[in-house]
Amino acid sequence: MAAIPERLLLAHARGEVLFICGAGVSRPAALPDFRELVIDVYKVLDASVHSVLARLPRGTCNQWEADVSILNDPQRAEVRRFIIGDYDVVLGMLERRLDGQTHGNSRVRHAVAKRLRTAGNKPAPIHRALMRLADRGGASTIVTTNFDLLLECAGKRLGSLIQTYSLGSIPRPSRQMDFAGVLHIHGALDPNTNRVSELILSDQDFGEFYLRRRVVPDFIYDAARLFNLVLVGYSANDPPMRYLLNAVAADGTRFVDLKERFTFLGAGTPDPVAIEDWKARGITPIHYDDQNNHSVLRNTLERWAKLSAINGKIDHVSAEIRRVVKAPRAASPEENRDLFDHLIRRSNTSERVRLSALASDAKADIGWLDAIIKIGAETERERRL
Repeated sequence: MAAIPERLLLAHARGEVLFICGAGVSRPAALPDFRELVIDVYKVLDASVHSVLARLPRGTCNQWEADVSILNDPQRAEVRRFIIGDYDVVLGMLERRLDGQTHGNSRVRHAVAKRLRTAGNKPAPIHRALMRLADRGGASTIVTTNFDLLLECAGKRLGSLIQTYSLGSIPRPSRQMDFAGVLHIHGALDPNTNRVSELILSDQDFGEFYLRRRVVPDFIYDAARLFNLVLVGYSANDPPMRYLLNAVAADGTRFVDLKERFTFLGAGTPDPVAIEDWKARGITPIHYDDQNNHSVLRNTLERWAKLSAINGKIDHVSAEIRRVVKAPRAASPEENRDLFDHLIRRSNTSERVRLSALASDAKADIGWLDAIIKIGAETERERRL
């Protein structure tokens, strides 16, 4: 499991966490990330460039030399931008080359919509876990830069009536119950295949909605003051993430009331350079092992949802207490002690009494009972302050 800071767990228990989901969340559902989407679009619209892009290994950089001898100058420029990783710029260049301008009815946008619609429309387990975690206690709210509607599908399968909001229709962030739904800050595919959706896809789109209209930055600014933002399914170099990070970081130097932001960082071993890169952008990274298709991330989110203070099952919490106190506290692993302390610390008075009785009935040693008393005293002291 990924080690989630307890301050984040406690914020979630208070309904003060807002998840922001990227393309990595939908890859288990057979949807592409931004890089793969660009390649797929070229496969439909420009076979010559596609033959070059398809041979480029993931992780290429500025020094990579591709064979572009068969391409004209505009096509070569697009390949160069692709190698750099400016996928939004690439699609904008392609759109302007084929259609003369960026607009909703372009061949590029039709190709994007068709690619996303022809993929599987069944939500993955991570979608269901995130929708359970999105419950703030009466209102489910989650943000995504994805165009697909898989979060909505996951919510409906959990028995929730989830509203979809996109771009200008997104409600302003607040702690009220009407701030709810799946909020597509980069646009969403229309369920009606005959209608063209407004999407933030190209460099011009990002300029329009981030700089000119300021729809997304204003939303992020307000949300970061009210909630701990948690990024899931992004890498630091994703084009959407560059814009999002710039939007938050620019405000962080001017306002002291922004809450701490987090991201789940997948890597085989903790990379100190990548960790410092995220920290420099004003984001606290939570490392996890990304082997086996990011199964650790999925398992962590599912376990978090199962033990959620808001809508987790009481039987699961009770079972964890009984499991943990079987061994003396002094001999227990640190993660068991941390879990026990967190379940006590986040509880209100009646729940703490229930858990204390549960631990006592399970013949917990004095170390566990002392911890309950100590945490209760700390909580009471904080309440008075």
